[in-house]
Amino acid sequence: MYKYRAEITKGEEIRYISHLDYAGVMERAIRRAKLPAAYSEGFNPHIKMAFASALSLGVVSEAEYMDFELTKPLCQPEVFEKLSQALPEGVKLLRLKPVREPKPCKGKKHKALMAEVEEAEYELLLPMAEGADWNGAVNAVKAYNEAKEAFVHRVTPKTDKQIETKQYMMQPVKLSMAGDLLKLNMDIAITQTGSVKPGEVLELLVKEYGLPGILGRVLIRRTAMKGQGKPLIELV
Repeated sequence: MYKYRAEITKGEEIRYISHLDYAGVMERAIRRAKLPAAYSEGFNPHIKMAFASALSLGVVSEAEYMDFELTKPLCQPEVFEKLSQALPEGVKLLRLKPVREPKPCKGKKHKALMAEVEEAEYELLLPMAEGADWNGAVNAVKAYNEAKEAFVHRVTPKTDKQIETKQYMMQPVKLSMAGDLLKLNMDIAITQTGSVKPGEVLELLVKEYGLPGILGRVLIRRTAMKGQGKPLIELV
């Protein structure tokens, strides 16, 4: 088999489709491109592909990663061109590299894509509440960054628990202005035992620390996913 790693986007045009639907978009694109895709076995075969880390609904991204396999060797420019032309609006292929497996004599395989992710960087843009001032935003972010612990309550169909967010913050939250919008930059660790979502940190900043932003109008953008301090495309 011949494996490739793609660096792709998820634009605002498709920000409200689920991760499962996004995967379906990519599978259909590979088929439209008429690439010799490798399929799984069983009663419901599907293209062999894997993603690094699922985005929350409504979050856009400049740095999504997907590994997929082909049954025949094709040169990188040909795969890049065919796949690029088959992608719908909202998805763009930025970079593509072959995944080079270690030599059999070394007795190892390349790590799975999901296992390589160690951190993700995000940019959050949100309007300030009416009558709020810059100093209030500065003080809220400063208070969060200086706190030793800061918990969010996560409720899902399967879990109901408190998440301590500070353990996952690789850098202090950075605050600036982008026009008339508040801009927050977060660098969040992704571990085998868990992580925290940027939206959860933002909600905590607004509700517990008084950040004067309007939660319902935030745009969250993932700007990077890294392992060993490098973009995942550079690990192959």
